[in-house]
Amino acid sequence: MTEKGKEEQLPECDKFFPEWLGSFMQQNKIVLWGAADLRDVNTPQDSNGRSFPGALSFAIPMTPAIMAGIQHGPNRSYADEYTRVNDLINEVADRLAAEIRSMGFQALKLAASERSDPVNIKGDFPHKTAATRAGLGWIGRHCQLITRDFGSWVRLGTVFTDMQLSCRRPVERSYCGTCMRCVEACPAGALKGSAWVAGMPREEILDATACDNWKKENYYQYHKGHNCGICSSVCPYGLKVLRSKCEFPKNPPYPL
Repeated sequence: MTEKGKEEQLPECDKFFPEWLGSFMQQNKIVLWGAADLRDVNTPQDSNGRSFPGALSFAIPMTPAIMAGIQHGPNRSYADEYTRVNDLINEVADRLAAEIRSMGFQALKLAASERSDPVNIKGDFPHKTAATRAGLGWIGRHCQLITRDFGSWVRLGTVFTDMQLSCRRPVERSYCGTCMRCVEACPAGALKGSAWVAGMPREEILDATACDNWKKENYYQYHKGHNCGICSSVCPYGLKVLRSKCEFPKNPPYPL
């Protein structure tokens, strides 16, 4: 069962930010976003060779019916959705970074789902770190971000910047309670069952090599083994999207 306790409720994002930024997110139909304080972590460098002090993090939901349909493994619909949402994230992040730079600030897009370190199975920076620090959600036992409204059925975008922003309170612990559904469902046995707290190394939650090897051996036809999604598909926070009245944006840039 999932834990019913909730983190302290905060005001809507756009009450913290300049009007143009709230308008930008509304125009691009981004309903879940926030700013993260990254001053104590290493980020990709700006044009002056310095780490960025912060970032804007946003999430775009995946189509619920597609996510619910991969509990026994990925399929072509999921692979296509993965590509489509990643492309959309990159487009929005490019526009947001350009808008910030036009105001005289530094900005850098973090590409969606781009693996720059194939040996250690990592990108340039974890989108999830920016997302938890921006208050969007927490890390589940499947090592993915879980949000209140959409569960883990989201993909993440990040734009680093030196523009001063009002950062939301970070989420620093798990709200998965005793639920182990993702751990039990993982065909690779790659999930260790640990309850996340901020700063926990990925290795305490996920055996990334076991996960990666399983996907390449069994699902290579889907983006050369970069897709699975079984652990996310069974997450109760995601499944509730099918039963809830979560407010998706009107005329969303993705199918529902």
